[in-house]
Amino acid sequence: MILSEPFKLLIMEPVELSRNLNETIQQTSRQTTNNYEIDKTNVLVIGGAGYVGSVLTRKLLSKGYAVRVLDKLIYGNGSSVNNLVEEKLFSFIYGDFGNEEVLERALENVTDVVLLAALVGDPICKKYPEQARKVNIEYPIKLIEKINGRRMSKFIFTSTCSNYGLRKDDTPATEESELNPQSLYAETKIATEKYILENLNRFDFSPTILRLSTAFGVSGRMRFDLTISEFTKELAMGKDLIVYDENTWRPYCNVKDISDAIIRVLESPEQKVFGQVFNVGSNNNNYTKKMILDLIQKHVSQARIEYKKGGFDPRNYRVSFDKLKKVLDFEPGVAAEESIVQIAKAIENNLFSDVEERKNLYGNYEISDER
Repeated sequence: MILSEPFKLLIMEPVELSRNLNETIQQTSRQTTNNYEIDKTNVLVIGGAGYVGSVLTRKLLSKGYAVRVLDKLIYGNGSSVNNLVEEKLFSFIYGDFGNEEVLERALENVTDVVLLAALVGDPICKKYPEQARKVNIEYPIKLIEKINGRRMSKFIFTSTCSNYGLRKDDTPATEESELNPQSLYAETKIATEKYILENLNRFDFSPTILRLSTAFGVSGRMRFDLTISEFTKELAMGKDLIVYDENTWRPYCNVKDISDAIIRVLESPEQKVFGQVFNVGSNNNNYTKKMILDLIQKHVSQARIEYKKGGFDPRNYRVSFDKLKKVLDFEPGVAAEESIVQIAKAIENNLFSDVEERKNLYGNYEISDER
């Protein structure tokens, strides 16, 4: 398509953005004046500087998409995308997607929207419950109403397999299985899912819900507060590890595979994805905590692990990903063990030497701006 106006770099005055990132972005904004033509989708990735988003953004750019990132950088994670500001097809807006003025600017010339931004995880939602309800329910609903009527192509809402919560047995949960949330995080995701599914007949765009497995793998905004990365880091650093309820199940998926699944939805015919819910992950990456630790111990010597019962997290669920493969012909390719080896080597070679000093950069613990 030929854009009527440049899909250009739009920058709000940053509030707490780091000085270097701010100066770089503003300088690039002044220099970026060329119009261009593109026959691919112009994607707005809300939360595009995050753990999944910084990987997705690069993958989209590598495929020739124009990508605009809207992100509030609540974990001080601007460095995850600051080396992209000179990319011709990349633009960045600092701000809150709950702010109507910011959102209006971000949506200019956009054809598709991927919503990754959220307070992600049980601990952060429990710590900031009011903010969690705003960011995970109120803001997404306002966003949906904002894009409805613009005749955009696709809207992708990233939810979570945590919605299945506590299963009665080990049979894998399908997209039709009962939801049994065990946390505020899952409750907020289910609430937004419900809103989308109950209003399908009103939308002039194609919405898709992706229930993501617990993510793992290396990213520009690395997280070490997720099971595989956390366990690998602790043991690779020679620390003692206490693990509760080691026989509980979880599904896992690499951030690269999650990003590829999102792109597959963007590139799929509308009739395959309109109003659909897909579990995102691999049947081969359903693991208990004990099974993950067994994989890690194959590559980390002298691991010291203590197992205990009665942890605070009661979740226990396996998940089926058959629908993703059958409908979209998509199956993740990165095995958990492959990523474990890479993370362990990175830790041993001091690539994350500041992980202890900059804890909040590497995990969803505290938000830098609670507005």
